[in-house]
Amino acid sequence: MTLSNTAFRDIDRKARAREAPVSYFKRAVEDCVSDFDEVILGFDEEMAMAEASRCIQCPEPQPCLLNCPAGNDLPSALWHISRGEFIEAALVFAETSPLPEVCGRVCPNLCQEGCVLGTRNGSVSIGKLEEFVADEARLAGALAIKAPEEKSGKRIAVVGSGPAGITVAEDMVKKGHEVTIYEAWPTPGGVLIYGIPSFKLDKRVVMNKIHDLEDVGVQFVTGTRIGESITIDDLLAENDAVFLGTGAGVEATMNIPGEDLEHVYTSTDFLIRGNVCPEMLPVEYRWKPFVGRRVAVIGGGDTAVDCARTSIRLGAEEVTIVYRRTEAEMPGNKSERAICLEEGVNITYLQAPIEYIGDEQGQLKAMKVIKMELGEPDSSGRRRPVPIEGSEFIQDVDTVVLAVGYWPDPFLGKKTPELATHKWGLILADEEVGATSREGVFAAGDNVHGPDLVITAIATAHKAADSIQAYLEGQTLPLPEVPSR
Repeated sequence: MTLSNTAFRDIDRKARAREAPVSYFKRAVEDCVSDFDEVILGFDEEMAMAEASRCIQCPEPQPCLLNCPAGNDLPSALWHISRGEFIEAALVFAETSPLPEVCGRVCPNLCQEGCVLGTRNGSVSIGKLEEFVADEARLAGALAIKAPEEKSGKRIAVVGSGPAGITVAEDMVKKGHEVTIYEAWPTPGGVLIYGIPSFKLDKRVVMNKIHDLEDVGVQFVTGTRIGESITIDDLLAENDAVFLGTGAGVEATMNIPGEDLEHVYTSTDFLIRGNVCPEMLPVEYRWKPFVGRRVAVIGGGDTAVDCARTSIRLGAEEVTIVYRRTEAEMPGNKSERAICLEEGVNITYLQAPIEYIGDEQGQLKAMKVIKMELGEPDSSGRRRPVPIEGSEFIQDVDTVVLAVGYWPDPFLGKKTPELATHKWGLILADEEVGATSREGVFAAGDNVHGPDLVITAIATAHKAADSIQAYLEGQTLPLPEVPSR
């Protein structure tokens, strides 16, 4: 009996699924801690095909697809990769994400968490495969945006050039609309440039996407904070619709004594000064942060890990992440945390600072720390850290970086009449359509639902873009219910 080629491939896949994931290339620790180049180098062609062939092509509903906020057709992409059809695979990813090169590098791979092989020998490395094929497609010129030659005559203003803004801009320009993106920083890219370190995401990867948008006529106005000299009302007067993708970039603080001491930094301030080249920064940011011998990073998420790894590269000898819960409650990407430990960072659990102590010149020299124990779960479902009375101790430290969370900037809501906000500045928008309380103004991403993933911003921005198109066509959209005051 002769089996079909498909049957042979199926047998091979079943055998491959029983094997461990293919290891990808990664720079040696001693090399990568001395610069800001990307640490993960990824797959080559043979490795990518072997890893993708581990996918067993689950019947619907496919759990990897269900786990992806953007609904990427991951089984189809992996099938193409297993056959060496890298460009075709990249185009599958690009159907639902305008940023496959970025997501492959920085997404925490929710799709992989759904992979059924995760309970056996390890999930398929979907993120690294996405990165590989996207890079191959970039080299082949296959990621160029295709916009119609005939223009619609409609104008769209996009505020913010991060993942949500880029998504809406691409969706709109593909419809033939004229798009202008406004960015407060000197260089487009938003959080992708100013919030994610280069050792995770090379700035050139982001700028390639910016150039794609420029090539199809998207205009960028940088160094312009909407709400100051230009308002939302001004944008509405000149455009048919406005999209707000301003993210959540205001750092939270702990409001404890000594936070105003020299060498106590917020995470964004520290990361921007430490990671971004001077020509991309305002003049007042063009100096590196002070990093002494001992650095403490307060927090437990991905931003804390980014700050710790940045500290190592800036020359710190002892870098410690101080987290008030245990590893079991720690948010963020476990793989990134493992790399952080490999690079020499320490993590202390069940501790929190309660005071920063300065010297006669107002410079940080130590912090008072209290030990914690876990109590009952709080609103997040994680057990609440409870201070242990009498457990305080003094820890010598030269630099502290606060990475304890982010809030949206309430500035735009305060400066825009009838633009409803809630929860300390989040823009009130219908979750399904992105419509705000102002007609013709839409929003999606972190400024609507709070700090989240790049892929989540992309997914919600696609919905907002669909709604903008419906609005331009005269359809009536549901508006958010504004709470009574």
